[in-house]
Amino acid sequence: MKWIVPLSNIEFGPEEKNAVCKVLDSGWLTMGAVTQKFEEEFAAYTGAKHAFAVSNATVALHMVCLALDIGPGDEVIVPSLTFVATANAICYTGATPVFADIVGENDLTVSLEAMQKLIAPNTKAIIVMHYGGYTCDMPRIMAWANENHLAVIEDAAHAVGSYLDGKHLGTWGAAGCYSFFSNKNLSTGEGGMIVTDDDALAEKFPLLRSHGMTSLTWDRHQGHAWSYDVATLGYNYRIDEIHSALGREQLRKLDGFNARRREITALYRELLNELTPEIVVPFDNHPGISAHHIMPVVLPKGANRLHFMEKMKEQGIQTSIHYPPIHLFSSFKPLVQRAGAFLAEAKGAERLQVTEDIASREVTLPLYPLLTDDQVELVVQSAQKSLMPV
Repeated sequence: MKWIVPLSNIEFGPEEKNAVCKVLDSGWLTMGAVTQKFEEEFAAYTGAKHAFAVSNATVALHMVCLALDIGPGDEVIVPSLTFVATANAICYTGATPVFADIVGENDLTVSLEAMQKLIAPNTKAIIVMHYGGYTCDMPRIMAWANENHLAVIEDAAHAVGSYLDGKHLGTWGAAGCYSFFSNKNLSTGEGGMIVTDDDALAEKFPLLRSHGMTSLTWDRHQGHAWSYDVATLGYNYRIDEIHSALGREQLRKLDGFNARRREITALYRELLNELTPEIVVPFDNHPGISAHHIMPVVLPKGANRLHFMEKMKEQGIQTSIHYPPIHLFSSFKPLVQRAGAFLAEAKGAERLQVTEDIASREVTLPLYPLLTDDQVELVVQSAQKSLMPV
C-alpha cells in the first residue's frame, strides 16, 4: 500500500553508499577492520569499556544470557510489554521467563514493584526494556538488583542515544543490547551491539559470537594466527563489513536524527493535547533524555482501537501496535509459572492488569527524522477524525 505518511522511514545518503562501495572495493566482506572501528566508535559514543557488533539484537540478548550462565532451572524476570525476542532469548538458554507488569498509563516501562513480587530463590537475572527509548527507573532497579545479587540485562533496542543522569542507557547493568534493524534510530538493515564494562563477560562474547573459535579468518588474514582452538560452544552471530560500514555512518548522524525526533515528539504532544485531549501521550515529564524511537499513544477506555486504526489507514496514515503482550501469545500459554507469573491461565488479580489494559489501547503513530511538521499535523488531524464514535 502507498501510505501518505508511513510509520517509519530510513534516511541514507551518499555517505552510506560510499562506505558500502569502499567495503566492496576492499574485497573483504566478513567481520574485519570496519567492524572493529564500528565497535570502537560505538563504545566511545556510549561510554562503555567494551562493544561487540553482532548480527541482531536477539542474538545479543542470547549471548548475554549465556555469558551470565543463565540456563535450565533459572528464572529471569522480564516485562511482557516488549518484543517477543526479549523473552525468546531467555528460552533459548533453557531458563524460564517470568513476566512483570508495567508502571502505568504514563510510563510503559517495567515496574520495580511488580518485579519485587516475583523474585524467587532461582531468580538469576532481570531484563529491563527501555520502551520507546525512555528510561526504566534504573537507580532504584540497580539498587534492588544489587541487594538481591541479580544480574541486570538492558534491552536497549530502542535506546541508542538515550541517557539518564549523563549515563547512556545500556551501560547501567551487566550488559546492554542494541538493535540496528531497518526501523531503528541507527539503521543497518540488520545488526546489533553488546556493550559492557565487565572484563570477564567481554572475554566470553567473541567466543560466543564466532563458533567458540580462538582466532578468526581476519586474524589469520592479518598474519596474527595460523590455526585456532574451539574453546567453548559458540554460534555464528557475526556481523559483516557492509552492515558495519552503514553503522559507522549512521552513528555519525545519530545525534542529529534524535534531535529531530525530539522536536517531532514535542509537536505531537502539543497538538494531541490540544485537539484530542482524551488521547494519552505517555512519558510526560519523564526523566532522562530519550532517543524517541517510537510515538506511542493510549486511546481512551471504551475506544475501538481496530476502528481507529482502520480509519487512519483510510486516510493514508500507517499505525502499529507496540506491543501485543508476550504472555498472551499462543506459544507462551502452556508456560504456566508459579503463582504470580501472571500467564494467560491466571485469573483476576494475578493477571498483568496494567499491561493488558494499556496494550489493548496503545497505538503507535509515525515517527522518523524525515517527517515534516505538516505531516505531523495531518496525522493528528486524522487521529481526531478517527477517534469519533463508530
